[in-house]
Amino acid sequence: MAIRIAILAQDLIWSDRLVRAVEAAGAEAASAKTAAAFDDALVDAELAIVDLTARAYDPLVAIERARSAGARVFAVGQHDDHALRKAALASGAERVYAYRKLFEDGPATIAGWLEEQRSPGPAGART
Repeated sequence: MAIRIAILAQDLIWSDRLVRAVEAAGAEAASAKTAAAFDDALVDAELAIVDLTARAYDPLVAIERARSAGARVFAVGQHDDHALRKAALASGAERVYAYRKLFEDGPATIAGWLEEQRSPGPAGART
């Protein structure tokens, strides 16, 4: 059974890119563009990805909601928005990746994260 990953991304291009990367990594993608739809996507999701650049939802609240639902979270955002990246980590994201990282090797990055999900032991936060 494939691991379900809830994805919250308002931008159509990034939403599609994240869904394709998740599926290429062998997981099931549950995509959302709003906070309410994200709550639905979190049902049975073990992991979540939150795009930090949005106007339709508060990404930090979304990270907290995903963690409260029991999902491990990573976020994606602008490489130069250090304050938002740190706030995402403080809100419960395990990692915050720059858009470029996921653009260049999204499936491999997500596959590595999935492997950590399957392996015992704590995951460290990296930016």
